[in-house]
Amino acid sequence: MGNFLSGKVVAVTGAGRGIGRAAALAAAGEGARVVVNDYGVAVDGSAPASEVAEAVVKEITAAGGEAVAVADDISTMAGGQRVVEVALAQWGRLDGVVCGAGILRERMLFNMTEEEWDSVLATHLKGTFTVFRAASAVMRQQRSGTLIGFTSGAHQGSVTQANYSAAKGGVVSLVRSAALGLHRYGVTANAVAPVARTRMSVRVPAELRDIGEPEDVAALVVYLLSDAAKAEGITGQVYTVAGAKIALWAQPREVRAAYAEGGSWTPGRIAEVLPGTVGVDPMPLLKGPGA
Repeated sequence: MGNFLSGKVVAVTGAGRGIGRAAALAAAGEGARVVVNDYGVAVDGSAPASEVAEAVVKEITAAGGEAVAVADDISTMAGGQRVVEVALAQWGRLDGVVCGAGILRERMLFNMTEEEWDSVLATHLKGTFTVFRAASAVMRQQRSGTLIGFTSGAHQGSVTQANYSAAKGGVVSLVRSAALGLHRYGVTANAVAPVARTRMSVRVPAELRDIGEPEDVAALVVYLLSDAAKAEGITGQVYTVAGAKIALWAQPREVRAAYAEGGSWTPGRIAEVLPGTVGVDPMPLLKGPGA
């Protein structure tokens, strides 16, 4: 075991399988005490099973680490609060949370049901909020802590996963908001956009050029949870890790601007100015009509 996170208490959601499991094991391997949260559902969010989280706890304790299982559904406020309360009850503090819980419900936008939309947003976006909200209250009092959300390259847009894409875009904005609001309290917030072989990635409707293993992602997560990352002032950032590649996403910013003569626009004047002066910022994923 290492000591990169020695003495820290970390909670990981979606920690029963895939990247979440790898992050929980890696954090424990570097000295953290870990709350392992997983509702234990299938990829589509069905059939919860509490033994999924308990199995990871057994792995950690068998290796000499400390961990406790929480099988609550973090898409509810009570579930998010429960993750934090267990950490406090068990170890008296919480130094980091990693929100990796997620499900998929693929469907073209024009066929997507309300339930398919709501369930994905609830798990990914609300599930990140509930844990961030409960954890940030504790970290504000401690004057320290780290929040990590899981986003995806799909926050650029997706052909068959508008729900997932919207949720992941929301996670990015939530992370940036947390970074801005909690900076004064010594709390950092960052997002990771992983590309790794998991039971969810096999259903991604696109060929992935760069792809790695969950352990690659876990290494970055451990670093972001560490004092070394905080010392570098890393907050409000979005990183992709895909095997051997680590990449940084740009912050949102205006690209070009034009100003109306006299201070106001008409549709006709916009038609004259916008195409040539302001223009467009091409979508990397847009290959043409019907793509």
